[in-house]
Amino acid sequence: MNFPHLFENDFYAILPELYLTLSTLVLLLFGVFYSTSKKHQSPSMMQTVAWLGLFCLFCTFCLLQNLPFSSMTFFYATLIMDPLSFFFKTLVLLGSGFSLFISLQYFQAEDFKDFEYTLLLLFSTCSMLLLISASDFISMYLAIEMQSLCLYVLAASKRNSEFSTEAGLKYFLLGAFSSGILLFGCSILYGLTGLTGFQSFSKLFSGVGGSLAMETQSFLSVGVLFIAVGFLFKLTAAPFHFWAPDVYEGAPTSVTAFFSIAPKLAIMAVFLRLFLVGFYDFLFSWQSILIVSSLLSLFIGSFGAVSQTRVKRLLVYSSIGHMGYLLMGVASGTVEGVQSVLLYLCIYSVMTLNIFAIVLSLRDEQTGQNVKYIEDMSMLSKSHPLLAFSLTLTMFSMAGIPPLAGFCSKFYLFFAALSSSLYFLAVFGILSSMLSCFYYLRVIKTMYFDQSKQPFQNVKMDHEKSWVITLTTLFVVFFFLYPNVAFLWTQKVALLFLG
Repeated sequence: MNFPHLFENDFYAILPELYLTLSTLVLLLFGVFYSTSKKHQSPSMMQTVAWLGLFCLFCTFCLLQNLPFSSMTFFYATLIMDPLSFFFKTLVLLGSGFSLFISLQYFQAEDFKDFEYTLLLLFSTCSMLLLISASDFISMYLAIEMQSLCLYVLAASKRNSEFSTEAGLKYFLLGAFSSGILLFGCSILYGLTGLTGFQSFSKLFSGVGGSLAMETQSFLSVGVLFIAVGFLFKLTAAPFHFWAPDVYEGAPTSVTAFFSIAPKLAIMAVFLRLFLVGFYDFLFSWQSILIVSSLLSLFIGSFGAVSQTRVKRLLVYSSIGHMGYLLMGVASGTVEGVQSVLLYLCIYSVMTLNIFAIVLSLRDEQTGQNVKYIEDMSMLSKSHPLLAFSLTLTMFSMAGIPPLAGFCSKFYLFFAALSSSLYFLAVFGILSSMLSCFYYLRVIKTMYFDQSKQPFQNVKMDHEKSWVITLTTLFVVFFFLYPNVAFLWTQKVALLFLG
Protein backbone atom coordinates (compact mmCIF):
# COMPACT_ATOMS: atom_id res chain seq x y z
CA MET A 1 0.00 0.00 0.00
CA ASN A 2 1.28 3.46 -0.91
CA PHE A 3 0.71 5.37 2.33
CA PRO A 4 1.38 8.91 1.00
CA HIS A 5 -1.86 8.65 -1.01
CA LEU A 6 -3.75 8.53 2.30
CA PHE A 7 -2.67 12.12 2.93
CA GLU A 8 -2.77 13.47 -0.61
CA ASN A 9 -5.29 16.20 0.11
CA ASP A 10 -3.72 16.84 3.50
CA PHE A 11 -0.46 17.88 1.87
CA TYR A 12 -2.37 20.27 -0.39
CA ALA A 13 -3.83 21.94 2.69
CA ILE A 14 -0.44 22.33 4.34
CA LEU A 15 1.35 23.47 1.16
CA PRO A 16 2.22 27.01 2.42
CA GLU A 17 3.85 25.61 5.57
CA LEU A 18 5.74 22.96 3.59
CA TYR A 19 7.01 25.54 1.12
CA LEU A 20 8.12 27.92 3.87
CA THR A 21 9.92 25.15 5.76
CA LEU A 22 11.74 23.80 2.70
CA SER A 23 12.68 27.25 1.40
CA THR A 24 14.06 28.18 4.83
CA LEU A 25 16.22 25.04 4.85
CA VAL A 26 17.49 25.91 1.36
CA LEU A 27 18.31 29.43 2.57
CA LEU A 28 20.19 27.91 5.50
CA LEU A 29 22.38 25.84 3.18
CA PHE A 30 22.86 28.82 0.86
CA GLY A 31 23.93 31.07 3.72
CA VAL A 32 26.29 28.52 5.28
CA PHE A 33 28.08 27.72 2.01
CA TYR A 34 28.55 31.31 0.88
CA SER A 35 29.37 32.84 4.27
CA THR A 36 32.18 30.30 4.76
CA SER A 37 33.41 30.38 1.16
CA LYS A 38 37.03 31.50 0.86
CA LYS A 39 36.52 31.94 -2.87
CA HIS A 40 33.99 34.70 -2.19
CA GLN A 41 36.00 36.04 0.80
CA SER A 42 33.38 34.95 3.36
CA PRO A 43 30.84 37.72 2.69
CA SER A 44 28.14 38.80 5.11
CA MET A 45 24.89 37.23 3.92
CA MET A 46 22.57 39.23 6.17
CA GLN A 47 21.02 41.51 3.57
CA THR A 48 20.90 38.87 0.84
CA VAL A 49 19.22 36.27 3.03
CA ALA A 50 16.81 38.92 4.40
CA TRP A 51 15.62 39.84 0.90
CA LEU A 52 15.32 36.18 -0.07
CA GLY A 53 13.38 35.58 3.14
CA LEU A 54 10.97 38.34 2.16
CA PHE A 55 10.54 36.65 -1.21
CA CYS A 56 9.78 33.33 0.52
CA LEU A 57 7.16 34.99 2.72
CA PHE A 58 5.59 36.58 -0.37
CA CYS A 59 5.42 33.21 -2.14
CA THR A 60 3.93 31.61 0.98
CA PHE A 61 1.31 34.36 1.05
CA CYS A 62 0.44 33.70 -2.60
CA LEU A 63 0.14 29.95 -1.94
CA LEU A 64 -2.16 30.65 1.00
CA GLN A 65 -4.43 32.83 -1.12
CA ASN A 66 -4.74 30.12 -3.79
CA LEU A 67 -5.32 27.00 -1.71
CA PRO A 68 -7.76 24.55 -3.36
CA PHE A 69 -9.67 24.06 -0.07
CA SER A 70 -11.36 26.65 2.11
CA SER A 71 -12.51 24.37 4.96
CA MET A 72 -11.22 20.94 5.98
CA THR A 73 -9.59 18.98 8.76
CA PHE A 74 -6.43 17.03 7.98
CA PHE A 75 -3.81 14.76 9.51
CA TYR A 76 -6.40 12.92 11.59
CA ALA A 77 -8.15 16.13 12.73
CA THR A 78 -5.03 17.49 14.44
CA LEU A 79 -5.00 20.47 12.06
CA ILE A 80 -7.87 22.46 10.59
CA MET A 81 -8.32 24.87 7.71
CA ASP A 82 -11.25 27.29 7.95
CA PRO A 83 -11.96 31.02 7.46
CA LEU A 84 -10.58 31.82 10.93
CA SER A 85 -7.23 30.15 10.25
CA PHE A 86 -7.09 31.78 6.79
CA PHE A 87 -7.71 35.20 8.38
CA PHE A 88 -4.99 34.82 11.02
CA LYS A 89 -2.47 33.26 8.63
CA THR A 90 -2.90 36.22 6.32
CA LEU A 91 -2.24 38.65 9.18
CA VAL A 92 0.77 36.66 10.45
CA LEU A 93 2.44 36.51 7.03
CA LEU A 94 1.87 40.21 6.45
CA GLY A 95 3.06 41.09 9.95
CA SER A 96 6.21 38.95 9.70
CA GLY A 97 7.00 40.24 6.23
CA PHE A 98 6.61 43.90 7.09
CA SER A 99 8.48 43.58 10.40
CA LEU A 100 11.43 42.11 8.47
CA PHE A 101 11.04 44.72 5.71
CA ILE A 102 11.34 47.70 8.07
CA SER A 103 14.39 46.15 9.77
CA LEU A 104 16.67 46.05 6.71
CA GLN A 105 18.42 49.35 7.48
CA TYR A 106 18.57 48.42 11.17
CA PHE A 107 20.68 45.37 10.28
CA GLN A 108 23.18 47.56 8.46
CA ALA A 109 23.31 50.22 11.17
CA GLU A 110 23.75 47.67 13.97
CA ASP A 111 26.23 45.67 11.88
CA PHE A 112 24.19 42.46 12.08
CA LYS A 113 26.14 39.73 10.30
CA ASP A 114 24.27 36.66 11.54
CA PHE A 115 22.04 35.70 8.63
CA GLU A 116 20.43 33.09 10.89
CA TYR A 117 18.25 35.92 12.23
CA THR A 118 16.08 35.77 9.12
CA LEU A 119 15.96 31.98 9.23
CA LEU A 120 14.78 31.99 12.83
CA LEU A 121 12.09 34.50 11.91
CA LEU A 122 10.95 32.28 9.02
CA PHE A 123 10.92 29.14 11.18
CA SER A 124 8.92 30.90 13.88
CA THR A 125 6.48 32.17 11.24
CA CYS A 126 6.03 28.61 9.97
CA SER A 127 5.32 27.39 13.49
CA MET A 128 2.77 30.21 13.91
CA LEU A 129 0.97 29.04 10.77
CA LEU A 130 0.81 25.53 12.20
CA LEU A 131 -0.33 26.86 15.57
CA ILE A 132 -3.18 28.77 13.92
CA SER A 133 -4.36 25.53 12.30
CA ALA A 134 -3.98 23.48 15.50
CA SER A 135 -7.12 21.59 16.50
CA ASP A 136 -5.60 19.21 19.03
CA PHE A 137 -3.62 19.55 22.25
CA ILE A 138 -0.63 17.70 20.79
CA SER A 139 -0.32 19.77 17.60
CA MET A 140 -1.00 22.95 19.60
CA TYR A 141 1.72 22.28 22.16
CA LEU A 142 4.32 21.22 19.58
CA ALA A 143 3.66 24.34 17.51
CA ILE A 144 3.90 26.58 20.58
CA GLU A 145 7.24 25.05 21.59
CA MET A 146 8.64 25.25 18.05
CA GLN A 147 7.66 28.92 17.93
CA SER A 148 9.05 29.63 21.40
CA LEU A 149 12.45 28.09 20.71
CA CYS A 150 12.96 30.45 17.79
CA LEU A 151 11.74 33.46 19.77
CA TYR A 152 14.11 32.73 22.68
CA VAL A 153 17.10 32.89 20.34
CA LEU A 154 15.79 35.99 18.55
CA ALA A 155 15.45 37.84 21.86
CA ALA A 156 19.13 37.13 22.61
CA SER A 157 20.33 37.61 19.02
CA LYS A 158 22.42 40.69 19.85
CA ARG A 159 25.20 38.66 21.42
CA ASN A 160 27.46 41.59 22.33
CA SER A 161 24.72 43.11 24.49
CA GLU A 162 24.17 41.87 28.02
CA PHE A 163 20.64 43.34 27.94
CA SER A 164 19.77 41.18 24.93
CA THR A 165 21.20 38.10 26.64
CA GLU A 166 19.19 38.91 29.78
CA ALA A 167 16.06 39.34 27.64
CA GLY A 168 16.58 35.93 26.04
CA LEU A 169 17.09 34.24 29.41
CA LYS A 170 14.05 35.89 31.00
CA TYR A 171 11.92 35.04 27.97
CA PHE A 172 13.07 31.43 28.19
CA LEU A 173 12.19 31.17 31.90
CA LEU A 174 8.85 32.90 31.37
CA GLY A 175 8.04 30.68 28.38
CA ALA A 176 9.03 27.49 30.19
CA PHE A 177 6.90 28.40 33.22
CA SER A 178 3.84 29.27 31.09
CA SER A 179 4.26 26.12 28.98
CA GLY A 180 4.37 24.04 32.17
CA ILE A 181 1.09 25.57 33.39
CA LEU A 182 -0.49 25.04 29.97
CA LEU A 183 0.68 21.45 29.79
CA PHE A 184 -0.56 20.75 33.31
CA GLY A 185 -4.03 21.96 32.38
CA CYS A 186 -4.01 19.83 29.23
CA SER A 187 -2.94 16.78 31.22
CA ILE A 188 -5.86 17.25 33.67
CA LEU A 189 -8.36 17.33 30.81
CA TYR A 190 -6.78 14.36 29.07
CA GLY A 191 -6.66 12.38 32.30
CA LEU A 192 -10.37 12.97 32.96
CA THR A 193 -11.70 12.55 29.43
CA GLY A 194 -9.08 10.70 27.38
CA LEU A 195 -9.54 13.34 24.64
CA THR A 196 -7.16 15.81 23.01
CA GLY A 197 -9.16 17.22 20.08
CA PHE A 198 -10.94 20.58 20.39
CA GLN A 199 -14.01 19.32 18.53
CA SER A 200 -14.14 16.24 20.74
CA PHE A 201 -14.26 18.42 23.85
CA SER A 202 -17.06 20.46 22.29
CA LYS A 203 -19.15 17.33 21.65
CA LEU A 204 -18.50 15.92 25.13
CA PHE A 205 -19.18 19.12 27.08
CA SER A 206 -22.36 19.95 25.18
CA GLY A 207 -24.04 17.20 27.26
CA VAL A 208 -21.94 17.73 30.36
CA GLY A 209 -24.92 17.97 32.73
CA GLY A 210 -26.09 14.44 32.11
CA SER A 211 -22.92 12.54 31.28
CA LEU A 212 -20.35 13.70 33.83
CA ALA A 213 -20.46 13.77 37.61
CA MET A 214 -20.25 17.02 39.54
CA GLU A 215 -16.78 16.16 40.89
CA THR A 216 -15.55 15.56 37.35
CA GLN A 217 -17.02 18.88 36.21
CA SER A 218 -15.15 20.67 39.01
CA PHE A 219 -11.83 19.11 38.02
CA LEU A 220 -12.51 19.93 34.38
CA SER A 221 -13.07 23.56 35.36
CA VAL A 222 -9.70 23.56 37.15
CA GLY A 223 -7.99 22.19 34.02
CA VAL A 224 -9.66 24.83 31.84
CA LEU A 225 -8.52 27.59 34.22
CA PHE A 226 -4.90 26.33 34.12
CA ILE A 227 -4.98 26.39 30.33
CA ALA A 228 -6.44 29.92 30.41
CA VAL A 229 -3.62 31.10 32.70
CA GLY A 230 -1.03 29.50 30.41
CA PHE A 231 -2.41 31.39 27.42
CA LEU A 232 -2.61 34.66 29.35
CA PHE A 233 1.11 34.29 30.10
CA LYS A 234 1.76 33.84 26.37
CA LEU A 235 -0.37 36.90 25.57
CA THR A 236 1.47 39.03 28.20
CA ALA A 237 -1.83 39.97 29.82
CA ALA A 238 -1.81 41.26 33.39
CA PRO A 239 -1.22 40.02 36.04
CA PHE A 240 0.85 37.49 34.10
CA HIS A 241 3.05 40.00 32.25
CA PHE A 242 5.94 39.86 34.79
CA TRP A 243 9.16 40.14 32.75
CA ALA A 244 7.54 41.17 29.47
CA PRO A 245 8.71 44.82 29.74
CA ASP A 246 12.29 43.67 30.44
CA VAL A 247 12.22 41.23 27.52
CA TYR A 248 10.88 43.76 25.04
CA GLU A 249 13.26 46.44 26.30
CA GLY A 250 16.37 44.26 26.16
CA ALA A 251 15.73 42.59 22.81
CA PRO A 252 16.88 44.35 19.62
CA THR A 253 14.29 46.84 18.37
CA SER A 254 13.64 44.83 15.21
CA VAL A 255 12.88 41.78 17.36
CA THR A 256 10.60 43.83 19.60
CA ALA A 257 8.66 44.93 16.52
CA PHE A 258 8.26 41.30 15.45
CA PHE A 259 7.23 40.22 18.98
CA SER A 260 4.61 42.94 19.15
CA ILE A 261 2.83 41.84 15.97
CA ALA A 262 3.10 38.21 14.84
CA PRO A 263 3.31 35.85 17.89
CA LYS A 264 0.29 37.38 19.63
CA LEU A 265 -1.81 36.87 16.50
CA ALA A 266 -1.04 33.14 16.45
CA ILE A 267 -1.67 32.69 20.18
CA MET A 268 -4.94 34.63 19.96
CA ALA A 269 -6.10 32.43 17.05
CA VAL A 270 -5.70 29.15 18.93
CA PHE A 271 -7.02 30.81 22.10
CA LEU A 272 -10.26 31.72 20.31
CA ARG A 273 -10.57 28.28 18.74
CA LEU A 274 -9.97 26.38 21.98
CA PHE A 275 -12.17 28.41 24.31
CA LEU A 276 -15.03 29.39 22.00
CA VAL A 277 -15.27 25.95 20.38
CA GLY A 278 -13.83 23.35 22.74
CA PHE A 279 -14.65 24.98 26.10
CA TYR A 280 -17.69 27.06 25.20
CA ASP A 281 -19.90 25.12 27.65
CA PHE A 282 -17.53 26.20 30.45
CA LEU A 283 -18.05 29.85 29.48
CA PHE A 284 -18.92 31.01 33.00
CA SER A 285 -15.82 29.25 34.40
CA TRP A 286 -13.24 30.90 32.18
CA GLN A 287 -15.14 34.12 31.53
CA SER A 288 -14.49 35.31 35.09
CA ILE A 289 -10.71 34.97 34.81
CA LEU A 290 -10.74 36.77 31.45
CA ILE A 291 -12.77 39.62 32.94
CA VAL A 292 -10.34 39.97 35.86
CA SER A 293 -7.33 39.79 33.54
CA SER A 294 -8.91 42.35 31.22
CA LEU A 295 -9.51 44.78 34.08
CA LEU A 296 -5.98 44.34 35.44
CA SER A 297 -4.46 44.68 31.96
CA LEU A 298 -6.29 47.93 31.42
CA PHE A 299 -5.30 49.21 34.87
CA ILE A 300 -1.65 48.11 34.87
CA GLY A 301 -1.14 48.99 31.21
CA SER A 302 -2.45 52.52 31.68
CA PHE A 303 -0.81 53.38 35.00
CA GLY A 304 2.40 51.54 34.11
CA ALA A 305 2.81 53.51 30.89
CA VAL A 306 2.32 56.85 32.67
CA SER A 307 5.58 56.51 34.62
CA GLN A 308 7.76 55.29 31.74
CA THR A 309 10.61 57.34 30.28
CA ARG A 310 11.84 54.79 27.71
CA VAL A 311 10.07 54.45 24.38
CA LYS A 312 10.00 50.66 24.17
CA ARG A 313 8.80 50.20 27.75
CA LEU A 314 6.04 52.70 27.07
CA LEU A 315 4.98 50.67 24.03
CA VAL A 316 5.09 47.42 26.04
CA TYR A 317 2.76 48.75 28.73
CA SER A 318 0.58 50.17 25.99
CA SER A 319 0.36 46.69 24.41
CA ILE A 320 -0.63 45.23 27.81
CA GLY A 321 -3.48 47.73 27.91
CA HIS A 322 -4.54 46.82 24.39
CA MET A 323 -4.56 43.16 25.39
CA GLY A 324 -7.13 44.13 28.00
CA TYR A 325 -9.41 45.43 25.25
CA LEU A 326 -8.97 42.21 23.27
CA LEU A 327 -9.83 40.05 26.28
CA MET A 328 -12.96 42.13 26.67
CA GLY A 329 -14.10 40.91 23.24
CA VAL A 330 -13.16 37.30 23.95
CA ALA A 331 -15.01 37.35 27.30
CA SER A 332 -18.18 38.41 25.47
CA GLY A 333 -18.37 34.92 23.94
CA THR A 334 -20.58 36.11 21.08
CA VAL A 335 -20.30 36.58 17.32
CA GLU A 336 -20.06 40.34 17.88
CA GLY A 337 -17.26 39.78 20.37
CA VAL A 338 -15.25 37.63 17.96
CA GLN A 339 -15.78 40.11 15.14
CA SER A 340 -14.63 43.00 17.35
CA VAL A 341 -11.48 41.05 18.30
CA LEU A 342 -10.66 40.32 14.65
CA LEU A 343 -11.23 43.92 13.62
CA TYR A 344 -9.19 45.21 16.57
CA LEU A 345 -6.28 42.91 15.69
CA CYS A 346 -6.24 44.17 12.09
CA ILE A 347 -6.15 47.82 13.09
CA TYR A 348 -3.81 47.31 16.06
CA SER A 349 -1.29 45.44 13.89
CA VAL A 350 -1.22 48.33 11.40
CA MET A 351 -0.77 50.92 14.15
CA THR A 352 1.99 48.90 15.84
CA LEU A 353 3.79 48.50 12.52
CA ASN A 354 3.59 52.25 11.95
CA ILE A 355 4.99 53.11 15.39
CA PHE A 356 7.90 50.66 15.20
CA ALA A 357 8.76 51.79 11.68
CA ILE A 358 9.04 55.33 13.06
CA VAL A 359 11.04 54.21 16.11
CA LEU A 360 13.46 52.30 13.86
CA SER A 361 13.80 55.44 11.73
CA LEU A 362 14.93 57.59 14.65
CA ARG A 363 18.68 57.00 14.80
CA ASP A 364 21.24 59.57 16.02
CA GLU A 365 23.70 60.43 13.28
CA GLN A 366 26.49 61.13 15.78
CA THR A 367 26.23 58.12 18.11
CA GLY A 368 24.54 55.70 15.71
CA GLN A 369 22.07 54.70 18.46
CA ASN A 370 18.33 54.28 18.06
CA VAL A 371 16.00 56.44 20.09
CA LYS A 372 15.73 55.09 23.64
CA TYR A 373 14.12 57.78 25.74
CA ILE A 374 10.98 59.77 25.07
CA GLU A 375 12.93 63.01 25.57
CA ASP A 376 15.17 62.04 22.64
CA MET A 377 12.23 62.84 20.36
CA SER A 378 12.16 66.47 21.49
CA MET A 379 11.54 68.96 18.66
CA LEU A 380 11.12 66.13 16.15
CA SER A 381 8.46 68.34 14.56
CA LYS A 382 11.21 70.66 13.32
CA SER A 383 13.76 68.11 12.15
CA HIS A 384 11.20 65.65 10.65
CA PRO A 385 7.77 67.34 10.53
CA LEU A 386 6.09 64.62 8.44
CA LEU A 387 7.43 61.88 10.70
CA ALA A 388 6.22 63.71 13.80
CA PHE A 389 2.82 64.30 12.20
CA SER A 390 2.50 60.61 11.29
CA LEU A 391 3.41 59.51 14.83
CA THR A 392 0.93 62.03 16.25
CA LEU A 393 -1.90 60.62 14.16
CA THR A 394 -1.05 57.05 15.18
CA MET A 395 -0.84 58.02 18.85
CA PHE A 396 -4.25 59.66 18.62
CA SER A 397 -5.55 56.50 16.96
CA MET A 398 -4.07 54.34 19.72
CA ALA A 399 -5.85 56.52 22.27
CA GLY A 400 -9.15 56.06 20.42
CA ILE A 401 -9.67 59.63 19.19
CA PRO A 402 -12.37 59.83 16.49
CA PRO A 403 -12.52 59.54 13.53
CA LEU A 404 -9.27 57.58 13.33
CA ALA A 405 -9.11 53.79 12.89
CA GLY A 406 -8.38 53.09 16.56
CA PHE A 407 -11.66 54.73 17.57
CA CYS A 408 -13.61 52.41 15.24
CA SER A 409 -12.00 49.29 16.71
CA LYS A 410 -12.53 50.34 20.34
CA PHE A 411 -16.10 51.44 19.70
CA TYR A 412 -17.00 48.02 18.33
CA LEU A 413 -15.34 46.26 21.28
CA PHE A 414 -17.32 48.35 23.78
CA PHE A 415 -20.49 47.65 21.81
CA ALA A 416 -19.80 43.89 21.97
CA ALA A 417 -19.17 44.07 25.73
CA LEU A 418 -22.39 46.02 26.32
CA SER A 419 -24.41 43.56 24.24
CA SER A 420 -23.12 40.77 26.53
CA SER A 421 -24.11 42.71 29.68
CA LEU A 422 -20.47 43.37 30.63
CA TYR A 423 -21.35 46.95 31.56
CA PHE A 424 -18.69 47.46 34.23
CA LEU A 425 -15.98 46.15 31.91
CA ALA A 426 -17.08 48.47 29.10
CA VAL A 427 -17.16 51.52 31.40
CA PHE A 428 -13.73 50.66 32.81
CA GLY A 429 -12.42 50.29 29.26
CA ILE A 430 -13.70 53.77 28.36
CA LEU A 431 -12.07 55.27 31.45
CA SER A 432 -8.81 53.46 30.67
CA SER A 433 -8.93 54.79 27.12
CA MET A 434 -9.31 58.32 28.51
CA LEU A 435 -6.32 57.79 30.83
CA SER A 436 -4.19 56.47 27.95
CA CYS A 437 -4.57 59.86 26.27
CA PHE A 438 -2.23 61.26 28.94
CA TYR A 439 0.88 59.26 28.04
CA TYR A 440 0.21 59.40 24.31
CA LEU A 441 -0.18 63.19 24.53
CA ARG A 442 3.06 63.35 26.52
CA VAL A 443 4.93 61.91 23.54
CA ILE A 444 3.24 64.41 21.23
CA LYS A 445 4.10 67.28 23.60
CA THR A 446 7.73 66.17 23.61
CA MET A 447 7.90 66.17 19.81
CA TYR A 448 6.33 69.61 19.39
CA PHE A 449 7.13 71.70 22.47
CA ASP A 450 10.04 70.28 24.51
CA GLN A 451 13.62 71.33 23.85
CA SER A 452 16.72 69.26 24.52
CA LYS A 453 20.28 70.34 25.27
CA GLN A 454 21.57 67.67 22.90
CA PRO A 455 19.12 67.45 20.01
CA PHE A 456 18.76 64.12 18.26
CA GLN A 457 20.38 64.39 14.79
CA ASN A 458 18.39 61.85 12.81
CA VAL A 459 19.88 60.02 9.86
CA LYS A 460 18.12 59.95 6.51
CA MET A 461 15.24 57.48 6.37
CA ASP A 462 15.44 54.56 3.95
CA HIS A 463 12.80 53.96 1.29
CA GLU A 464 11.47 50.76 2.90
CA LYS A 465 10.33 52.42 6.09
CA SER A 466 9.09 55.55 4.31
CA TRP A 467 6.70 53.47 2.21
CA VAL A 468 5.47 51.49 5.21
CA ILE A 469 4.92 54.63 7.30
CA THR A 470 3.05 56.32 4.45
CA LEU A 471 0.72 53.38 3.79
CA THR A 472 -0.03 52.67 7.45
CA THR A 473 -0.68 56.35 8.19
CA LEU A 474 -3.10 56.58 5.27
CA PHE A 475 -4.87 53.48 6.59
CA VAL A 476 -5.19 54.94 10.08
CA VAL A 477 -6.52 58.29 8.83
CA PHE A 478 -8.87 57.22 6.04
CA PHE A 479 -10.18 53.93 7.45
CA PHE A 480 -13.44 55.55 8.59
CA LEU A 481 -14.29 56.61 5.02
CA TYR A 482 -14.64 53.04 3.79
CA PRO A 483 -14.60 50.51 6.65
CA ASN A 484 -16.96 48.09 4.90
CA VAL A 485 -14.24 45.78 3.59
CA ALA A 486 -12.78 45.11 7.04
CA PHE A 487 -16.21 44.99 8.73
CA LEU A 488 -17.70 42.54 6.23
CA TRP A 489 -14.60 40.31 6.19
CA THR A 490 -14.41 40.03 9.98
CA GLN A 491 -18.18 39.53 10.25
CA LYS A 492 -18.07 36.70 7.71
CA VAL A 493 -15.19 35.01 9.54
CA ALA A 494 -16.92 35.35 12.92
CA LEU A 495 -20.23 34.00 11.62
CA LEU A 496 -18.62 31.00 9.93
CA PHE A 497 -16.48 30.36 13.02
CA LEU A 498 -19.27 30.33 15.59
CA GLY A 499 -22.12 29.46 13.24
